[in-house]
Amino acid sequence: MSAPNSRRLIAGMVGGGTGADVGKSHRYAMRLDDQYELQAGVFGRDALASRDIAAGLGVPQERCYADYREMAAAEAARQDGVDLVTVATPNDSHFDIARTFLEAGISVVCEKPLTQDSETAAELVRIAAANNAILAVPHCYPSYAMVRQAARMVRNGELGAIRFVDVEHASGWAATPLEELGHKQAKWRTNPDIAGFPSVVGDLGTHAFHLLRAITGLEAERLSGRLQTLVPGRRVFDHATVELELTGSVPARVWASMAATGHNHGLRIRVYGEKASLEWQHEDPHHLKVQDLDGATTVLTQGLSHLHEDASRLTRVGLGHPEGFLEAFANFYSDLAEVLRARRDGTALPQRELSFPTGIDGLIGVQFVEAVAASHFDDSAWVVPASFAPSLIEKAAV
Repeated sequence: MSAPNSRRLIAGMVGGGTGADVGKSHRYAMRLDDQYELQAGVFGRDALASRDIAAGLGVPQERCYADYREMAAAEAARQDGVDLVTVATPNDSHFDIARTFLEAGISVVCEKPLTQDSETAAELVRIAAANNAILAVPHCYPSYAMVRQAARMVRNGELGAIRFVDVEHASGWAATPLEELGHKQAKWRTNPDIAGFPSVVGDLGTHAFHLLRAITGLEAERLSGRLQTLVPGRRVFDHATVELELTGSVPARVWASMAATGHNHGLRIRVYGEKASLEWQHEDPHHLKVQDLDGATTVLTQGLSHLHEDASRLTRVGLGHPEGFLEAFANFYSDLAEVLRARRDGTALPQRELSFPTGIDGLIGVQFVEAVAASHFDDSAWVVPASFAPSLIEKAAV
């Protein structure tokens, strides 16, 4: 563990090697606010390649391990062992890797979907609580300053009662059969044994659904989903439309696609209330559009002096200097660092209503995937997502 009262935390990583952009994103985010030192890892199945990556990252060779089990045992035994391990591997390996570190008392950031089924996701939440470890899931989009602004406005009642929510994560990155051309990411994301058959829901739909929850504070009471495969010959579903009924019978829609031809990242949310509406798009994250009953439009810009503190505290540079994806990812890690240091040093935990997603959020995401699949195979019948015991939330509280 890092030294008491020191700023920097010691981090490790499993996965995130050659060709894994998500691994680079995690590492850049850790460095941005100078709050973590990457000192240990397993950066791929090939030991030689893993050692080469470790050397390039400045990770000591003696802390570049042959596999994650060796790493967990060794780091748990070190006085200066890791405070946190990031799991940036394909979906089918998340459970075993995260469980191994959590059982060793080491906190974990695990990529989404947390696991491939809700039973194992709930098990990770229980293991984290039993071992006094943090389990976090990097849904980084709610860590954008203007998303936090939107969430605060909704919670403060500035839109009035919520009437409808529409969110989409419609990307065109896999609108062609890239998996047949040797594309590394496409190969595993379209393999049902690795990504799960409702691949697009776990990969993109969980982000859209979590963004909806993070901004509105509402939960899904029931849903109706339909899955489709738009690219001929693909082995997984690459397109999903989901109708939801949220807390208080609020209607909502989630559209997720990896085959939305011509779209770039394609993440957008619109929230309609009785007094006003708002819209945020990931490809213009610096702005939040708000419209009143008469249709008058106000565009809020990151860095404005009158934004809520939830947004202002996540802004690093002044008005007119846009920030983006890596900064949002760094905000996730910064919020997490506050809690890790407080727990390490025995100081008061930060009291924030809006902060990083936990294992509970990961569990809810997996339940969402399962419910969409169940609905689809019952001719889009309405399905109630599986609920978790309230005691589980209490035990998992950080």
